Amino acid sequence: MNKYSSSQWDIQFLAENQVVRSKDFGMTKEAKSVKYPIRLLRYWFGYQLLREDCLRAGRPLDVAEIGVHVGQMLEFVKSAPSGVRFDRWTAVDAVMLRERLLKAGYTDFFEANLEDAKFALPHQYDTAILLHVLEHLFEPEDVLKKIASAIRPGGSLIGGFPVVPGPFASIRQSQVRRTAKPMGHVSVFSPARVRRMAEQAGLKVEFMSGAFLLRSKGSALENSAAWMRFNILWGRVFPGWPGEIYWLMRKPA
Repeated sequence: MNKYSSSQWDIQFLAENQVVRSKDFGMTKEAKSVKYPIRLLRYWFGYQLLREDCLRAGRPLDVAEIGVHVGQMLEFVKSAPSGVRFDRWTAVDAVMLRERLLKAGYTDFFEANLEDAKFALPHQYDTAILLHVLEHLFEPEDVLKKIASAIRPGGSLIGGFPVVPGPFASIRQSQVRRTAKPMGHVSVFSPARVRRMAEQAGLKVEFMSGAFLLRSKGSALENSAAWMRFNILWGRVFPGWPGEIYWLMRKPA
């Protein structure tokens, strides 16, 4: 299933990347002061999987990003050393800060409520990015199917969200739905649910990995490349360990 070797992906640029320390990447002052913030793994996984997809295609990609917030994903991609080439990068969200997103490099905009029964993407795309959005939806499987229908044959979906071990997922989901605030988390995922979602949408999981053993939030550990590598390896071996999980699903060619 893990077609890509995440243990070999470059992490050094995280220590040298000033873009993510000068803009809103959801990090505390302490996290911005260390070399390898665990927080950045959500964008790092998304970038590395997109880079692999660009290499696979051998051409610029047509990308749809679902749930863009203030454009952190594209800003991260553009700050990375090896370029991801794209012809079009469409922002898809219910509400968007268009001026900021234009400055970040987004080329198209599509305002949509993902949970609207009539939701459908306006074009066909090579890749869709869904980082930390599906956990906010009551019916993520239905939304994933709709997004998959707008992906060209051979294209991909790249995503990630919080994860818990399979036996606890349904219990945890019941808990979060009882206490969820507006726009909060209402769906809980396990590796098994990721695989089921892919199968139901007619996709194949090519990559799935957890992200870390421990979120150390700006501690001295996050100055260590070895600590970052250890977390990435741990996540690959134990994708259901409580934390976050990242994946790439492929649409058959």
